[in-house]
Amino acid sequence: MVAAGRTVPATGSMEGTSPGASCVTVNSPRLTEVVQYADGKRSSIAYDSGTSIRVAGVLVVRLSGRVVEGRGAGQSAYRTVAALPGELPTACLLSGLRGSAGEAQLEIMP
Repeated sequence: MVAAGRTVPATGSMEGTSPGASCVTVNSPRLTEVVQYADGKRSSIAYDSGTSIRVAGVLVVRLSGRVVEGRGAGQSAYRTVAALPGELPTACLLSGLRGSAGEAQLEIMP
């Protein structure tokens, strides 16, 4: 367990789908993430809801779920990603979302 409010270095890998997604929204996500912490511990997280907004060209996505295994098992998890799209919003309408880059934050709450 990590004390509340403490920041722990980690990397994560996420897989899944969001069948109701569009170029500007994330709906009905079914995503799983495995987080590997710097101290060697892990968390497996299942995300089942999400919201997104676009502000000044930045797409902000907030995923909500629960830690299903490992550090923080049973606790609520929130992943917030602020991403700069790799293309204009209108280009996505023709080709789909091809990628983005940005900052991410994971919060695991009791």
